[in-house]
Amino acid sequence: MGLHLGCHLSASGGLLAMGHDAVAIGATTFAFFTRNPRGGNARDYDPTDAAALVELMEGRGFGPLVAHAPYTMNLCSAKEDVREFGVRAMREDLAKLELLGGTYYNFHPGSHVGQGSERGIELIVEGLDQVLDPSLSSTVLLETMAGKGTEIGRGFEELAAIIAGVRHPECLGVCLDTCHVHDAGYDIVDDLEGVLDEFDAVIGLSRLRALHLNDSKNPLGSHKDRHERIGEGELGVNTFANIVRNERLRGLPMVLETPNELEGYAREIALLRDLAEGTDS
Repeated sequence: MGLHLGCHLSASGGLLAMGHDAVAIGATTFAFFTRNPRGGNARDYDPTDAAALVELMEGRGFGPLVAHAPYTMNLCSAKEDVREFGVRAMREDLAKLELLGGTYYNFHPGSHVGQGSERGIELIVEGLDQVLDPSLSSTVLLETMAGKGTEIGRGFEELAAIIAGVRHPECLGVCLDTCHVHDAGYDIVDDLEGVLDEFDAVIGLSRLRALHLNDSKNPLGSHKDRHERIGEGELGVNTFANIVRNERLRGLPMVLETPNELEGYAREIALLRDLAEGTDS
């Protein structure tokens, strides 16, 4: 399977424009926000624009795209209106993504804001049960979180509980964020295989559908979530070499969310491809 590397791109110019940006930086996948990351209403996609992007991706051997829900979406908020917005936004976004077909829809599980993780997980399950639909082509991805504040998803067990609780678990997968799992206390620097073994035992590696590749500004177990450029943080270049060379992760879309512009992303994608081939540039 191929190595599908990309980054987070701006959707302001439309769908095909993101595809052209991806090609220009050597990417074969990318992520984008389905609406303003701070929430609000979203425009519908132009079917012609969507079809043109699909054609470009098919011609360039792209892997699946990883759409990202707004940060304000919190399915386990203590406020009913916030939970209702999350359900509405997810339902609308998944309907729009049908124009692209087979897209991943990544979201932060949410913060229980003092209600307790058990209640938070119950509310997330309730919200997901209103939107998960096996007839849709997109798969919803729970993102691994760093564990700051009252975030749900700091441990694999919490994600597993959400998956086990929904009526349609076949519609759910996981996106593993390297900065987040490191900050949550999983030692992917010195024991990547052990962390993958634990993921497999708790959740199942078949559920792992995408990765966010981010170095971290903070030490192991800090629960802070501050992204850094590849090789410039606590994880280091060797960790990412191990990831892109790992056969169990091969073929999954790997998306950079490092503090960069397009030029910086192009350099990181080139570096990761060199690392995957056993060279370092």
